[in-house]
Amino acid sequence: MSGQATGTFWDHLDVLRWAILRSLVVVVAFGVVAFCLKDLLFAVVLAPRSSDFVTFRLLGVEPFSIHLMNTGLTEQFMTHMRVAIYAGLLCTAPYIIYELFRFISPGLYDVERKAAVWVVTSGYLMFMLGTLLNYLLIFPLTVRFLGTYQVSADVDNMLTLQSYIDTLLSMSLVMGIIFELPVICAILGRIGIINRRLMSNYRRHAIVAILIVAAIITPTTDVFTLCIVSLPIWLLYETSILLVPSPKPSES
Repeated sequence: MSGQATGTFWDHLDVLRWAILRSLVVVVAFGVVAFCLKDLLFAVVLAPRSSDFVTFRLLGVEPFSIHLMNTGLTEQFMTHMRVAIYAGLLCTAPYIIYELFRFISPGLYDVERKAAVWVVTSGYLMFMLGTLLNYLLIFPLTVRFLGTYQVSADVDNMLTLQSYIDTLLSMSLVMGIIFELPVICAILGRIGIINRRLMSNYRRHAIVAILIVAAIITPTTDVFTLCIVSLPIWLLYETSILLVPSPKPSES
């Protein structure tokens, strides 16, 4: 082992408690900074609701703007706090991971420690990549479709700030989890549950599943948007095939 995990159960519990407390302090500190930078924070968060957003400019979308409204006395303040805390979590996630890893690393062998570093680092980077893709592509397309959709010209859309933020946060979480696919497949491949030939044989089934997931994530009706959302998920699956090991000769 690279380190010795000595001490009683209560000693380890005390170390974990201080690691959690330090992480909470850092999250709160960054959340307070994000809270104070309200104009900058919500300029970023609310940007996808307008055709001036970078994605719409690149796609040449017709001008549009979605008006958001507030229906509760405390809704804007609570939304401000939620977004600030979420921003603080995103910014401090590497430090939180470092604290937790420093807690468990003394009880790991060198090989296990290296594997843990790879899994944690790649998992965090893939989650952030999924969140970024959602913000730049999937969420803006969803907001534009749902925010401008009307069953009749006599019915106007009145979208609340809370529904907008809830959709953004939930879709970011979903896309972050989806982008963990290569990491999960690599782990399953290492422990022998799946292999490259198995994933290749089920490629057509996976493509159908990807199209279904993409259709659920972006409830638009055009094929172009469906393909744009499906493409990165399909690339994740193909990357996963390259990451898993080939079957052993005895399994061929």
